Amino acid sequence: MTNKKPSKLKQGDTVAIVSPSWGGPSVFPHIYENGLKILTEWGLKIKEFPTARMDAGFLRDNPQVRAKDINDVFADPEVKAIFASIGGDDSVRILPFVDKDIVAKNPKILMGYSDTSTLHVFANLQGLVSFYGPSIMAGFSQMENLPESFKTHVHDILFEPKEDYEYKAYGKYCDGYLDWSNKENLGKTSPIKTDGGWHWLQGNSKVQGELFGGCIEVLEMMKATDFWPSQDFWKGKIFFLETSKEKPSINYIDHVLRNYGMLGVFDQISGFIFSRARDYSDDEKKQLEEKIISIVAKEFGKPNLPIVANFDVGHTDPQFVLPLGVRAEIDCSNKKVSLVESWLE
Repeated sequence: MTNKKPSKLKQGDTVAIVSPSWGGPSVFPHIYENGLKILTEWGLKIKEFPTARMDAGFLRDNPQVRAKDINDVFADPEVKAIFASIGGDDSVRILPFVDKDIVAKNPKILMGYSDTSTLHVFANLQGLVSFYGPSIMAGFSQMENLPESFKTHVHDILFEPKEDYEYKAYGKYCDGYLDWSNKENLGKTSPIKTDGGWHWLQGNSKVQGELFGGCIEVLEMMKATDFWPSQDFWKGKIFFLETSKEKPSINYIDHVLRNYGMLGVFDQISGFIFSRARDYSDDEKKQLEEKIISIVAKEFGKPNLPIVANFDVGHTDPQFVLPLGVRAEIDCSNKKVSLVESWLE
């Protein structure tokens, strides 16, 4: 099945802001508004849906209200793209109230990461392409203090689709942001570190498959629910996982990866990508990568499955935008990761 792709953005388009998870804009409005400036700079018109600035406590207590915004924003013909204000930890609760038909019939850009993983999975299972990338408060708000290549990358993905696209490691990263409660820290990140690029853990082939994945802890909340992919869904996928700011332990990741193995995922996917683990020391990253190889190659007998780690996706910045449902390629010999089809119409 070919996934439905939304249209590319152009100047003058209307884009929507929603808060499907935590009501962060109500707590740190200055961080939120700073992120909106990038969209305005790009010539986009901003339409804030009711949840965008709603009280964080009210949103937590009312998942139906958050779901209504998702239904309404997908149904709104004026809206060309949907941006999550920020992530959180409970958007799985809104899924029973999201209308599958409305989402399926209205392909449009959906962007966010972390807890927005729930909506990405939901949209992907309805046959839509969606975009795993920065949120307004976490990514866009700090964009001016991050490498210019980050801003260019996000803009190009949203506005300039091509028939192929090669990802290039940024070479620098940060593990989060300075205290948001101090307004002097507006847009500032934690110290920028130099990075050695991606780590090619195993594999020597060139493989292709549709991108699919998300935040490792959030996906755990979806397993065994009605919103989790069926076993045959995984065939040929290039699967990616990224870790949150909660810094899950290596022991936790061990258990999660073993569970994916028992679900038969490593038997079916064509390639595996793991993020640069946020707040991990170099030694912890090494231990994590040894654990990944131990489980995938030894426990589940897949020593030739291409695995790329320390990848620029998720909770470290700058991050890539990965379009779920779009065909990608991992080329182990040339150490390249690319999109091999257009991701927007």
